[in-house]
Amino acid sequence: MPRRRSLLVATMSSLLAGWSASGWAKALEPATTEVGTLLNGAQRSGTARLRFFGFDVYDATLWITPGFQASRYEQHPLALTLSYLRSLSGSAIAQRSLKEMRRATSITPEQAQRWLTEMQAAFPDVKAGDRLTGLHSPGVGARFWFNGQPRAEIRDPEFSRLFFGIWLAPSTSEPQLRSDLLAQAVP
Repeated sequence: MPRRRSLLVATMSSLLAGWSASGWAKALEPATTEVGTLLNGAQRSGTARLRFFGFDVYDATLWITPGFQASRYEQHPLALTLSYLRSLSGSAIAQRSLKEMRRATSITPEQAQRWLTEMQAAFPDVKAGDRLTGLHSPGVGARFWFNGQPRAEIRDPEFSRLFFGIWLAPSTSEPQLRSDLLAQAVP
């Protein structure tokens, strides 16, 4: 029995050492340059991994400012970083985003076409290791960066609310991902 306990303690110690080397470092990782520069006082709220049909797609990180309230996410500046784990076309990202935005409300055909065109221009093809960051500015719209470089701005508050709602609205198709992203936020 003592041998089993020693083996268990050694295994747990090894796992915790691995966590402290990688997990804690990730939790304390500073905001990306674009987030730190444009979102004054940014704090990491949470991270989550999106899996689709068993495939890892991206790791998401939500950055918020003091006073952020999850139930009123659209009223607060915030940033969302997606670190891709596989290759995807920018067009596929835009089309999927529009589909998810339609879950929250009906979108006119004109809005859908305009937003799809703007997202296709904003979202390049990505590969494993690439990073897309979006900044939500309440009442203004959204700005996007690709691997730290400015990419596009969509000056439409309704677009921005619905786009970030893909991850943050109660109607999201990924409630566990939402919960993980909002882990440090005030309800």
